[in-house]
Amino acid sequence: MFDPTDLYRLSGDVPELTDPVLLYHFEGFVDAGGAGRLAVGHLLAELEHRVVATFDVDRLLDYRSRRPIMTFDTDRWVDCEAPELAVRLAHDTTGTPFLVMSGPEPDREWELFTEAVGALATRLKIGKLVTMHGIPMAAPHTRPLGVTAHGTKPELLTGPGSPFGKIQVPGSAAALLEFRLGARGHDALGYAVHVPHYLAQAEYPRAAVTALEAVTRSTGLVFPMENLRDAAEKTTAEIEEQIVASEELSTAIKGLEQQYDAFTAGAEHENLMAEPTPMPTGDELAAQFERFLAERDERDS
Repeated sequence: MFDPTDLYRLSGDVPELTDPVLLYHFEGFVDAGGAGRLAVGHLLAELEHRVVATFDVDRLLDYRSRRPIMTFDTDRWVDCEAPELAVRLAHDTTGTPFLVMSGPEPDREWELFTEAVGALATRLKIGKLVTMHGIPMAAPHTRPLGVTAHGTKPELLTGPGSPFGKIQVPGSAAALLEFRLGARGHDALGYAVHVPHYLAQAEYPRAAVTALEAVTRSTGLVFPMENLRDAAEKTTAEIEEQIVASEELSTAIKGLEQQYDAFTAGAEHENLMAEPTPMPTGDELAAQFERFLAERDERDS
């Protein structure tokens, strides 16, 4: 039998906490618009933090599938960007302590990793685990971003219900944590932000803003948001600039808006089978954005 606590190492000065929230996001699974990655990155950039636990990435990662970057200088190796999967302690703007677990998604030993996080949750007296990421949806950026909430108990969830019924999707370490730890009595929930499918491969700070706002509503944690909101406004302005300059893009977005509004109207009347409207695919819209950017770069060069 393997001891799950062998998968992580605590720092020497782990504080005594009372029901802290653990926010977590792993890179490597679906994260449209970089919603989860940007949200966690923003928090770690804005708030002072320190590492309280690190995981054994040598056991958890397959280096051949995601090789670390090494630097060669003239005749020798001078650096290696070693991956890190860690738990950090931070404080929100009101001084409330919370934890952030981030890093690459484990490639192996998922079940043991889940047990290790459970043991760590018990050791740190974690009250609630919360994850967030983005999923691509057929929705225009000109409409409010939807959020699908999921959790281990119905009372943990607030806001509108999920637009999905019963579906099967590829698993993730984040989802397995919620599933396994929920079965053991831990409170865990997550938020999937609905990112316009044509922006899924781009960085979309607005999705991160939406994710962190959802976390605030469910946990009471208050985050510094000004810089992230500024980035979201700048990105939206750049998107609008592209659309205004391209009749093709403008027509495509209007078609998507009509489809979305028709679906929303149908949902309000408990009829999700709204009259279909011809709609460009996410790949088609993304390709149009890429063509516009390439043409603009050629004009500017």
